Amino acid sequence: MTSTREERVENALQQLLERLVPPQTSDEDEATADQRWDEANELARNHIDAEPEPGVVEDVNHAANKIKRRLLADGNLEARAKFEGLYSRLLSQPVLGQKWAILYFMLRVAEGREAAVNGHDYVEVDGPDGTDGEEAEGIEDEDEPENERAYDEAFARSGLPRISQSRGPDAPTPPPPLRDRAIPGRSKIQQPPEQAAEAQSNGVGNPPESALLRDLPFTLQGLSSTNLNFSDKQSLKLPAALPVPLISLLHTLAEPSLLYRSLSDYVETPDGGLVSQSLRSAIGLELRSYLRLVATLEGQIRRALSQLDENLPNGGLGKAGVTLKRCVIWTREATLGLRLMSLIVESSRGKKGGELISLIHSFSSSHGDPFVHTFAERLLEHITRPFYNMLRAWIYDGELEDPYFEFFVSESNDYEDSGATSVWEHKYRLQKDMIPTIVTEDFANKVFLIGKSLNFIRYGCADGAWVESYSKDASRELQYGDTALLATSIDEAYKTVMARLITLMEDKFALFSHLQALKKYLLLGQGDFISLLMESLASNLDRPANSQYRHTLTAQLEHAIRNSNAQFDSADVLRRLDARMLELSHGEIGWDVFTLEYRVDSPLDVIVTPWASKQYLKVFNFLWRVKRVEFALSTTWRRLQTGARGVLAAVGDKLGPDWKRARGGIAEMVHFVDQLQYYILFEVIEAGWEGLQKAIKKPDATLDTLISAHTSYLRSITRKGLLGGGAVNFTTQLHELLKLMLAYRDAVDGLYSYSVAEFTRRQDAAARIDTRTRAGRWGITEADEDGAPSPLFPGNTARGGRGGREARADNVDSPIPPLLPLSGSSENNTLDQLRQRLRSLETEFKAKVNVLLGDLAYQPDVDMRFLGVVMNFNEVYEPIRRRRAHGKGREGEGMV
Repeated sequence: MTSTREERVENALQQLLERLVPPQTSDEDEATADQRWDEANELARNHIDAEPEPGVVEDVNHAANKIKRRLLADGNLEARAKFEGLYSRLLSQPVLGQKWAILYFMLRVAEGREAAVNGHDYVEVDGPDGTDGEEAEGIEDEDEPENERAYDEAFARSGLPRISQSRGPDAPTPPPPLRDRAIPGRSKIQQPPEQAAEAQSNGVGNPPESALLRDLPFTLQGLSSTNLNFSDKQSLKLPAALPVPLISLLHTLAEPSLLYRSLSDYVETPDGGLVSQSLRSAIGLELRSYLRLVATLEGQIRRALSQLDENLPNGGLGKAGVTLKRCVIWTREATLGLRLMSLIVESSRGKKGGELISLIHSFSSSHGDPFVHTFAERLLEHITRPFYNMLRAWIYDGELEDPYFEFFVSESNDYEDSGATSVWEHKYRLQKDMIPTIVTEDFANKVFLIGKSLNFIRYGCADGAWVESYSKDASRELQYGDTALLATSIDEAYKTVMARLITLMEDKFALFSHLQALKKYLLLGQGDFISLLMESLASNLDRPANSQYRHTLTAQLEHAIRNSNAQFDSADVLRRLDARMLELSHGEIGWDVFTLEYRVDSPLDVIVTPWASKQYLKVFNFLWRVKRVEFALSTTWRRLQTGARGVLAAVGDKLGPDWKRARGGIAEMVHFVDQLQYYILFEVIEAGWEGLQKAIKKPDATLDTLISAHTSYLRSITRKGLLGGGAVNFTTQLHELLKLMLAYRDAVDGLYSYSVAEFTRRQDAAARIDTRTRAGRWGITEADEDGAPSPLFPGNTARGGRGGREARADNVDSPIPPLLPLSGSSENNTLDQLRQRLRSLETEFKAKVNVLLGDLAYQPDVDMRFLGVVMNFNEVYEPIRRRRAHGKGREGEGMV
C-alpha cells in the first residue's frame, strides 16, 4: 500500500513538473536544461519531505473565501460561479480528507504563476484588515518561509528567473522566460535585452502607460509615433525600460497594427481581375470600419487622459476606464477580422474569378466559428457582384463580358467560324475548375446552355431582335444570398430560351421537313421515286463510270421527281436534292459511283453535321446497291416468267431441269434481298425515326437534346443496319453476297441466251425440213446431221471443219457475258460450263449465307437475331458460327 502511494505521488509530481517547468529552448544547451529540471525536482521533493507547518489555520472556508476574493478582484464572475459549483462538489466527497490542503495548494500555485508573469518579488496575499491582494500589491510577505518562496520560484511558469540570495551578483543569468522569446510567424517587437531586464527588475515603465495610450491610435493606423516606431513593414520597435506586462499588451496590440499596414498595401495595388478588385474593395470597406473603431478608441483615450490625477497611482488610469488591457479587449474582434483578411489575401495568390469566390465561400460553409462565417458572408456580398454581373449578361443577353477570364464560361481561342456547328460546339466551353462553390455543377451546365442558346439565336439564327426584347423584359438584378430568386430566374430563362430556339428550328427553318426529306430520298423511303429513278438510270449506269455525265444524271433525277409523288414536296426541299458521282476508280461502272446528295445549310447544320451527312451517304450507298440487286433480280425473274410460256417451254426437253434449278436460286436470292430490305427500312429506319420524333416533340427538349437524338438515330441505323463497325464485319459479308447475286443473275442471263439460241436453231431446222418436204426431198440429210451448227456459234459444225475455224475467227465477240469462262467452242462444253457456273455460285451463296446467319444468331440485339430467324424460317440453311484462332486473329469456321 505504501509503495502504491509513493508511486502515485511520484507520478503526480512528474506530471506537475512537466507542466510547470519550461522545456529546453533553442539557445539553451542540454546540460543547463537538465540542471534546471533537477533543481526544480529537488526543491519539490524537499518541500514534500519537510512538510512545513502552514502559516495559517487549516480552515477550508478561509481558503475558499480567499479564492473567491481573487476571482472577484479579477472581475471574472463566470469563473467564480464555476468555482462555487466545484467547491460544493469537493465538500460532498467523503473520500478526500485533505480538502483544505488541496485548496491552499491551488491558491499558492496561482499566486506563484502570477508573480512569475508579472516579474515581481511579491505574491498576492490578504491584507491585515481582510483586503484582497490587489490593494496590498507590492507588500512582501515577511512571514513567508524561505523554502516556500524558493518553492514558488521553482514551480513558476518561467522557471527560476531571479537571482537567488545565496548566489552572488556574478552568477550566470538564467534564460529568459518563454513569453519574452520571439514566436515564429508573429510580428517582431524589437527591445534591447538589457533594457528589458532593467524594466523587469525595476517594475517601473518608461514611458508611462498614459504616454503609450496617447500614441496607441497612431500605432493602430500603422503610423509611427514618439514612443512606438515602425522600423519596417513587419517590425514595431518598443521603447526602452518597459515592464513585462506592458510588453505583453503591446505584443497583442502590435498585431492589428502590422496587419493593417499589410492590408492597406494590398488594397492599393491595382493588379487582378474584377473579382480580385472587388475583394480589394471589400477589404477596404472593412479597413474603414476598423478606422472608425480606432477613431472611437481615440476619443475614449483623449477623454481618459484629460481626467488623469497625478496624485493617484499611475495617474488614475484605472478609474478613468481606459487602459492598455481594455484596449486589447476592445480591439479583439477587429484583430480577428484583420487576421482572417490577411489569411484570405495570402491564400488568394494565384487565384481568380470562381476559384477566389470558392476560397472565401469555404470559410463560410466549412468553418465552425460563427464570427468567421459571418465575416466571410459579408465579404461574399461584395466579392460576388462582378460574378453576378457576368452571369446576368450571359443568361439575358448571351454575351460574355469577361475581360479577365474569370467566368466559368470561356471563348475558345482556336475557334474558327465554319458554320453553325462550329458556333454551337466549339465557340464556347465550360471550365469546371472555375465554377464557384456557391453554385452546383448542374446549375452551371444550365447557365452555360442558356447563354450559348442566346448567342446561337442572335448570330446563328439571325434573330437578334428577339434577344434584345427578351433581355429588356426579363433582365433583373442578381445578388448573393437570394437563392430562391436566382433559381427562379435561371429556370424561367431556361424554359423561355429553349422554347424559342426549338420554335425557330421547327417553324422558321423547317427542321422536321428537312429530316423527313433526308429519310425519303437518302434512306429510300420514297419508293415510287426510287423505282422511277432506277429504271431511268439503268441503261446509263451500266456503262463505265468515266462515260457518265452530270447533266444526264440531273435530267433523269428531274424526270423521276416530276413523275412521282416527290413533285408535291416544297420547292425548298427539292432544290436541295442533287445527283452526283463519287470519286472514280479504274474498272468501275455507273452503279458504283452514283449517289444522291441533300444539301443542308446553316443553322440546320448544327443538327445535320458533316459527320451526319457522311452517315446518310453511307446508308444511301448501301441501300442503293441492295436496290440495284433487287432491280436486277426482278428484271431477270420477269424475263423468266415471260419466256416460260414460249422460248423456255420449247427447249424444256433439254434445259427443263436447269431452269428449274435457276428459278429456285433466283427465288432464294429474291427472298434474301426482300427480307434484308424489309429489316433495314422498317425494323431499323422506321423504329429509329419514331424515337427521333418523340425526342423532338418533348416539352423540355433543347438543341443539345435534338443533336443527341439525331446522332443516336444515325448510330442506330448504321449499327443495326449491319453497317457499323464491331466484332463482325457485316458490311463486307453483305457486299460479297450482293456481288454473288449479280454474278448469278449474269449466269442465268447466259443460260437464257443459250435457250434462245437453241430455240432459234430448232426453228431454223424445222423451217428447212418443211421447205425440203414440200420440194419432195428428204427433210434431214446426212450432211445436216454431220454439220449441224451450234445454237451459239452458227458457223461451227459438229466435226469442226474449215467453216468452224472461220467462224471462230469471225465471231470474236461472244454473246456469253465475260464472267463465263468459256474454254470450249462446242455446244455441249458451253452448256456444261453454264451449269457448273450456276452450281458453284449457288453453293458459294449458301455458304456465305450460313456464315451470316451464324453471326446474326449471336448478336446482342434482338432485332438482328430476328433477321436471321426470318431469313431461315424454313431451316433450309445451316448457320455456321465463326471462331477466332487463338493467337492469330484469323477466323475459322465450325458447325454449330
